[in-house]
Amino acid sequence: MLVERISRRMFDMVHRRNLVYNTCWEDPRLDHEALELGPDDTVLVITSAGCNALDYALAGPQRVNAVDMNFRQNALLELKQAAIRELDHPTFFELFGRGRLESWHEVYDAKLRNQLGPISQRYWDKQGGKFFNAAKRSFYFRGSSGSFAWMMRWYIDRVARMRAEVTEMLDAADLDEQRRVFSEKKIRQRLFKPFIRWALRRDMTLAMLGVPRSQRRQLDREYPGGVSGFVGDRIEEVFTRQTLSDNYFWRVYLTGEYTPTCCPRYLEPEHFAALKDGLVDRVQTHTASILGFLEGHEGTISRYVLLDHMDWLYARLQDVLQAEWQGIVDRAAPGTRILWRSAGLKCDFVDPLVVESSGTEHAVGDRLSYNTELAEKLHERDRVNTYGTFYIADLLPA
Repeated sequence: MLVERISRRMFDMVHRRNLVYNTCWEDPRLDHEALELGPDDTVLVITSAGCNALDYALAGPQRVNAVDMNFRQNALLELKQAAIRELDHPTFFELFGRGRLESWHEVYDAKLRNQLGPISQRYWDKQGGKFFNAAKRSFYFRGSSGSFAWMMRWYIDRVARMRAEVTEMLDAADLDEQRRVFSEKKIRQRLFKPFIRWALRRDMTLAMLGVPRSQRRQLDREYPGGVSGFVGDRIEEVFTRQTLSDNYFWRVYLTGEYTPTCCPRYLEPEHFAALKDGLVDRVQTHTASILGFLEGHEGTISRYVLLDHMDWLYARLQDVLQAEWQGIVDRAAPGTRILWRSAGLKCDFVDPLVVESSGTEHAVGDRLSYNTELAEKLHERDRVNTYGTFYIADLLPA
């Protein structure tokens, strides 16, 4: 269909030419409980913004392989690694906590540039000053998802005129106070005006957030009110059923910066020090697809964190999804555990896939032992709350 082709071109245009994610939108607190990382584990995670790869490294696994097809995402993680190695904590927090550094050019040239590979050097030579040296616009309002956050900031401030109320909820002393503000100030009604509901049905809007048309169609089919109803319910859930005091995901999205008490762990002084002391070196970036990385990787992987990318593959590249699962099985260590998320309320396309082991074919579902109870329990505590489902599965011996 013509509409489908246009949608794909828009999505590819956004993803092939831009830094899409400037922060991770998966809660690593849940992942640690699900993964149970140990010193012998090797992890494969899709890089995204690199926040969670650094968070996993704090558990001391043998290796964290951060894999992404978009070299810009790996360039961001490499910049964070270089800054951890070379900067003191206050300067590091200015850079990645506040998302701006007045002395960017001096710091980059003197301390960071030579720590980067050639591709990352070329990227930050061009983009670094624009992203980090702008006094009025934080790094967290850059890139495609950050640009959407910037537009939402304008909408909250100039159209909905509810900046004071948003700040009041973020700074609330407890959940009762959050709920009171949300209810009395009619936050949902003021935020989700017809224009926003219309925008959330547009493929270009969702492409900026890294959401392909296939995921929107999943929600339109499965969720009452479609994607706009889903987003509205998720925001209400975040603001009224979980405390925002440590919800750094929504704080940075709404304000453009973290605070010292509400930020990812790699920005906290004690964890920054642990990474600087050597754990940062356990993270290695790879610019490749998951399948490409697995085909070229000689060792085994014991922990896979696949985010939601299988939603994308199933809609467009089912043969690649099939081959990817074969690669997972071929590179799996004993006791391998796999995490993934889905935009949909069910993810029924994984189990029927077929993989081969020792000359015998098996349905993927026959090789997986799902921990559904734990996955549902953790999903309820998700501070991000933007996914429909969360899966934890152990790979069984053939």
